[in-house]
Amino acid sequence: MGINSVAVVADLGESFGNYTIGDDDALLGLVTSSNIACGFHAGDPRVMERTVRECVDRGIELGAHPGYPDLVGFGRRLIEATEDEIRTDVLYQIGALDAFAKTNGAAISHVAPHGRMGSIAQTDDKHARAITDAVAAYNKDYIVICQRGVLAEESVKRGLKVGYVFLADRGYGDDGWPVPRSHEGGLIYDPEQIGQRAVQVVRDGTVRSVTGNVVPLGHDADVLLLHGDHPAVLENGNALRAHLSDAGINVTGLRDVLAEKESARNR
Repeated sequence: MGINSVAVVADLGESFGNYTIGDDDALLGLVTSSNIACGFHAGDPRVMERTVRECVDRGIELGAHPGYPDLVGFGRRLIEATEDEIRTDVLYQIGALDAFAKTNGAAISHVAPHGRMGSIAQTDDKHARAITDAVAAYNKDYIVICQRGVLAEESVKRGLKVGYVFLADRGYGDDGWPVPRSHEGGLIYDPEQIGQRAVQVVRDGTVRSVTGNVVPLGHDADVLLLHGDHPAVLENGNALRAHLSDAGINVTGLRDVLAEKESARNR
């Protein structure tokens, strides 16, 4: 469709109390959008408010990053929960972040489910329904950041816009899905590789898998994600931005990317 723009987002605000996770200050200079932890898998009210303020000051889009109530496991463990529990947990977290957004003169742009909750929602109807019911009930103008699958389908059913994400620092399998972090190649440590893959995904819609094959991603790359807790996240972000710039790819906010896509679709 002639789209030559992409958003860059990072998971932010994942510190808690006296514990610091990630280099948010450095990342804020590299991203156009933010996924801010809402206190369940990480973050606390002070961290949330500070992160929102920094994003507002820099003109960075605000996104809610709800997850399981799992501080110990950082939201990356499966929590057995009912559909209503998932829905109300997501709704609670969106509302919490929105309070800090409003008191800082801003608004949430998108919702990006975190960790195990988000990955399961790509294939599990219960999770997908619960998450999208919560988002649609709170604000149908919010974008849902996700990959292809059930969560995207349920979002569309509810009239929600979808921002398709590529996990820039994660390895992908031959099926076009990220491989688990525990698998070889699940987390990428070479910043140059991360930058090169970003350009390939935006331009061609393909990614080189952990087995060396070039495979279709299966969806657009509207937004590229950097994980804030990656040990080399700053180097990764700098390399990603440098490669995108060299390729002439515009880095902008997610809403601008989706607006450009819609304009191209209507031409």
